[in-house]
Amino acid sequence: MDCDFVISIEIMELNDGNLRSLTEYLEKTLSPDPAVRRPAEKSLESVEGNQNYPILLLTVLEKSQEDVIRVCSAVTFKNYIKRNWRIIEDEPNKISDADRTAIKANIVNLMLTSPEQIQKQLSDAISIIGREDFPLKWPDLLTEMVTRFQSGDFHIINGILRTAHSLFKRYRHEFKSNELWSEIKLVLDTFAQPLTELFKATIDLCQTHATDVNALKVLFSSLILISKLFYSLNFQDLPEFFEDNMETWMTHFHNLLTLDNQLLQSDDEEEAGLLELLKSQICDNAALYAQKYDEEFQPYLPRFVTAIWNLLVTTGQEVKYDLLVSNAIQFLASVCERPHYKNLFEDQNILTSICEKVIVPNMEFRTADEEAFEDNSEEYIIRDLEGSDIDTRRRAACDLVRGLCKFFEGPVTSIFSGYVNSMLTEYAKNPGVNWKHKDAAIYLVTSLASKAQTQKHGITQANELVNLSEFFANHILVDLKSPNVNEFPVLKADAIKYVMTFRSQLPKEQLLEAVPLLVSHLQAESIVQHTYAAHALERLFTMRGANNSTLISPAEIAPFKEQLLNNLFKALAIPGSSENEYIMKAIMRSFSLLQEAIVSYIANLIGQLTHKLLLVSKNPSKPHFNHYLFESLCLSIRITCKANPNTVNDFEEALFPVFTEILQNDVQEFVPYVFQVMSLLLEIHTDSIPSTYMALFPHLLQPVLWERTGNIPPLVRLLQAYLEKGASAIASSAADKIPGLLGVFQKLIASKANDHQGFYLLNSIVEHMPPDSITQYRKQIFILLFQRLQSSKTTKFVKSFLVFINLFSVKYGAIALQEVFDSIQPKQVILLLLIKYHWMFGMVVEKIVIPEVQKVSGPVEKKICAVGIIKVLTECPAMMDTEYTKLWTPLLQALIGLFELPEDDSIPDDEHFIDIEDTPGYQTAFSQLAFAGKKEHDPFGDSVSNPKILLAQSLHKLSTACPGRVLSMLSTSLPPEALQYLQGYLQAAAVQLV
Repeated sequence: MDCDFVISIEIMELNDGNLRSLTEYLEKTLSPDPAVRRPAEKSLESVEGNQNYPILLLTVLEKSQEDVIRVCSAVTFKNYIKRNWRIIEDEPNKISDADRTAIKANIVNLMLTSPEQIQKQLSDAISIIGREDFPLKWPDLLTEMVTRFQSGDFHIINGILRTAHSLFKRYRHEFKSNELWSEIKLVLDTFAQPLTELFKATIDLCQTHATDVNALKVLFSSLILISKLFYSLNFQDLPEFFEDNMETWMTHFHNLLTLDNQLLQSDDEEEAGLLELLKSQICDNAALYAQKYDEEFQPYLPRFVTAIWNLLVTTGQEVKYDLLVSNAIQFLASVCERPHYKNLFEDQNILTSICEKVIVPNMEFRTADEEAFEDNSEEYIIRDLEGSDIDTRRRAACDLVRGLCKFFEGPVTSIFSGYVNSMLTEYAKNPGVNWKHKDAAIYLVTSLASKAQTQKHGITQANELVNLSEFFANHILVDLKSPNVNEFPVLKADAIKYVMTFRSQLPKEQLLEAVPLLVSHLQAESIVQHTYAAHALERLFTMRGANNSTLISPAEIAPFKEQLLNNLFKALAIPGSSENEYIMKAIMRSFSLLQEAIVSYIANLIGQLTHKLLLVSKNPSKPHFNHYLFESLCLSIRITCKANPNTVNDFEEALFPVFTEILQNDVQEFVPYVFQVMSLLLEIHTDSIPSTYMALFPHLLQPVLWERTGNIPPLVRLLQAYLEKGASAIASSAADKIPGLLGVFQKLIASKANDHQGFYLLNSIVEHMPPDSITQYRKQIFILLFQRLQSSKTTKFVKSFLVFINLFSVKYGAIALQEVFDSIQPKQVILLLLIKYHWMFGMVVEKIVIPEVQKVSGPVEKKICAVGIIKVLTECPAMMDTEYTKLWTPLLQALIGLFELPEDDSIPDDEHFIDIEDTPGYQTAFSQLAFAGKKEHDPFGDSVSNPKILLAQSLHKLSTACPGRVLSMLSTSLPPEALQYLQGYLQAAAVQLV
């Protein structure tokens, strides 16, 4: 079936047969059985590049009678656009121009006539296309959209608004640029007036249909989208149009904030209704204006403060109001931080009222929070840990406390201290019943004490009026020390989070006291509790003390290292935590901290890690967990093999069966990781390359592997390891694979994004392969490099080229370098350079080496260039006796400049850096494993410790062979400053020129 499908639609004609086949494959991609689903996904992926494929998808979407197939087609189309629409320089265009034109001509209309579920997918696809093509390549998009506002059909209007929101929301986070300003101006000129008219018309219709619940639902959906668009269009700067029309917008926003229509109130306690969502967005819009355009917004501010205050004191504790209350509090927080509005909060009664009616009620741990803690722990953790709870009531209340403390720290601390003491007193009366009082007290102390915070260090600046160490000793330690780790899990989690949050403020003694207690909390049944314990340990283990060493030393952990490792691995077996990224990260960090102290445990632990890898490779779903799992494997290998290199065989025996399965099943998320770990293992080998690796070598050269961007860095690293360890074996038993190896180099060198990887591979070939094995290919290699210089000369390429030719000079000798250059006729590479030499060598030295070598960066790279140039200066007779002689002194001056002058990091104005695409979804991206990192390789080792001394010794040798010549050239052509530096090198080397 697969083959028939691929063959029949290779041309991708729009016929019934292909539509049927495509429908069958889409249906199979929905199968829960991986044996059915994966082949179908691969078949679709294999025909993605064919013309008409996206048109076929849209045809199925439009004509299929089955809703599930239509939705599947829409999702497949959106993901196809996400992967392929962007045109990457040097990469093949994966969507034909004809298909691009047809998609843009039809997609807006198709989106507007589709059901809402499909409309959302196509709207996202339009925004992805728009991000690349709008406005330059899709100039009529906005006009087409605005025209549809006149339709009067709110299904169509909401489709347009949803698409516009998808398209314009990026203005909220884009960096300012002339290009962005031009685009926003174009959008405002075309869109702002019709949007305002639509806003007013929709509000009028809401009044007309005030008793029609179905009409109101559609109209309020429009108002929410219009309010979101207002936010996006006003984010970068206050547009003149919106400043002129501020009265219209703000009057209507204020009226909507105070509106209370019973028909729009939902009975659901969890799900926010349309009215709550609209008011939430209006609070956001008001906060934006209060923060960024306070002067212009000042006339409207008092009425918004009053309306939002009334909202807060009349809105219930139900979950459906969370976003509204959170955004309303954030509005107050943004207002109270501005000096302009300080007078609004100066009265002690107002501060007390805010504390009593807004902050304390919204810090309470509600039944809904308790349910989330117990039943939806993953979402609870994401929202609560380290400041990611951006939309929660508690976080907003905490921000309001912080905002109020900016100008009123003393009074606010005094008011809240009373509340904290009262809450703790209530808790002490009956802990079993009143534990939520202590929870609120801890949160209030945390919000009061926190002035500045970072992900890396926790709280970095604290309120000096709050004694954090004393609160830890009196109220936190007791929960950490509780012998029953499963009692009061919320308070235990609070205590752990307190340690984690204030780790940079608490004294080391208290942190050391906490560590073994945290280890015991890893056994807690509560997912939140043992996750927090793992995360707290991981954060503590990264803290730095004196001399940049870890604050907590391996010796201080030694007494309970066994319990630490056991409890971490046991925690992975607790239901709900089998792929807990915080636990796996803590395992990684514990390995990193303990180093050789873990060696005796690795034999047992590696089996558990390998088993876990096998399980998650069946269906990778947690990218961070998987990454830390591979990091932990790398640490196990590094630490154990450092103590005993022979154990590398044990690791290979344990890992290779799983790696083989991953490669055979093409688990795309894991393949780059496998290559990195294999590189690490291979680099540890001290003898010749094992046969298991040699059997894999031909497969690594298959073009399909190199099509995925994420595979390129780890594959190059792995091939470098092959060359380092087994170059002679490749030359003797796999010589027929050398053209394939060079083919990989040729592919990489053609890409601006990957050319440096091509040079890494080429440099390893030159350094390690027996010279005879690549002699026949040398000339062609240089021709390819010249052709790339001709077609696209970038700074990055030139720097890499310089390192390569100098490495070649060191490895094969300066004469060989000159001869290979001069064997190439200029007509073989029509370089756009003034050719005043009969041969290429002189041109390269004059036009590339001398002017560009100052741009080479990195100590090893500079060293290679220096030694290579020394070889050319002192071991290439042609430099002394031909037309090249006039280049000798300028080349020596360039070398002295490389030694003494600062690096030239300038980049031509017309040269933009090529970023490797931010690939949507992590599966094809390359994630560098920190603990699989490769040490920087110095091809000279200790043989050349100081290139300046080598230059002096080599010049001495040359001058001995050619008495008087070198001194004559130096005295007549070398500038005095350079000559002075050179004399210093000669003195340091204790040699003289003759």
